[in-house]
Amino acid sequence: MTLLNTLLTALQGVSANKLRAILTTLGVVMGVASVIAMLALGNGARAAVDEAFRFLGSDEVQINAKLMFDDGELSALGKNLTYDDGLQMANEAPLVDQVEMFVTTSGKIRFKRANLEVAVGGATADAINVVIRRNEIQPIGWPEGVPLTPEAFLSAGRFFTSAEVLSGDSVCVLGFQTALDLFVGDNPLGESVWVNRKPCLVIGVLAELESTNPENRYSENPNESFYMPISAVIQNFFEEEPSINMTAHVTDESQMDAAKAQIADYLRERHGIEQDAEGNYEDDFDLTTRQDILGSQQEAAQAFSWLLAAMATVSLAVGGIGIMNVMLVSVTERTREIGVRLAVGAHPGNIIAQFLLESVLISLGGGLLGIAVGVLAIPLASSLNQGRALLDPQSIPLALGVAVLTGVVFGLYPAVRAARLNPIEALRYE
Repeated sequence: MTLLNTLLTALQGVSANKLRAILTTLGVVMGVASVIAMLALGNGARAAVDEAFRFLGSDEVQINAKLMFDDGELSALGKNLTYDDGLQMANEAPLVDQVEMFVTTSGKIRFKRANLEVAVGGATADAINVVIRRNEIQPIGWPEGVPLTPEAFLSAGRFFTSAEVLSGDSVCVLGFQTALDLFVGDNPLGESVWVNRKPCLVIGVLAELESTNPENRYSENPNESFYMPISAVIQNFFEEEPSINMTAHVTDESQMDAAKAQIADYLRERHGIEQDAEGNYEDDFDLTTRQDILGSQQEAAQAFSWLLAAMATVSLAVGGIGIMNVMLVSVTERTREIGVRLAVGAHPGNIIAQFLLESVLISLGGGLLGIAVGVLAIPLASSLNQGRALLDPQSIPLALGVAVLTGVVFGLYPAVRAARLNPIEALRYE
């Protein structure tokens, strides 16, 4: 009996009771669909984490003060991370190359009769390089794939220097819209604006910027900005030393753990943190690297993968049991037919091939339907995951292969049972 004849016979066997075959595939459909939809959710979650922390480079250590609620307000758990902490870190921690610092506040800016209240950013001299590395904003109309440069972010003038940051010079760089609102198209370079009743020299104007994510371009406006050296912002806007956001760059990525230890020792000495009776430190700061985030992400992804595997296994097992049950019923109903075929010389292998093909056809049909349902369910899944669900093309052949394997595994026993029937007893079966 040729393979084509065996396949045609199997198709006839499946189509003899279409409703039963369709109902049998439902378990496989649910299993395959759940695998595709859940893998898409997992990919979306990983993509969201990657995007949220893509600003953190492989050579960077993010340093943040630990916070607590005090009378309903967030405050530092211990001492604030201060500007002086960051200023001396590169000298005291040998593996630290440089430290970026940033602080934000709000203030009133005045030029002649124009008044604005804007968010004021206090930054170090390499702030534009930080913006480039984060890749969250870009000049309007910037060609895709073309590397960003610091010069591209400036439409006029320059950014402040490290010397101006160290000396606390009262200089500023205006965002595109801020310059337009204050100077109404006139050249602001060399002019002095009043910031919290103190003069500040305009040395640069940023280019017109937009978010790199098109979805954020209507909710965020990076052009309403105002930057000064972080030292000047602390002097002019804060009565008490504020907590600073810091990012330390290490000299050798392979010694990241040693660099973190040096930073921790330095900050513990600065903040007067000592070991407790058990030899532990109650730090008032957190040190985070990209590897820390990716490690936690991988652990969560691994746990999520095991959960998905368990769900898919249960669904496919239910579908497989259904296939086995239907095939056993089919063998019982067709006992006399099997006896006739064996009596006229059919090889037991032909009987096994026929019933095995029938179970594979049922599971294959369920797999194809499951793929369609899973792909169509991805938009619904994304709505449950804040719009994050990414279809992995490799999940389609994987899911289909698992469906076929289910048909083979659960269809093998009924096929072997059919092939082992005694022809004489099978012919007598009523």
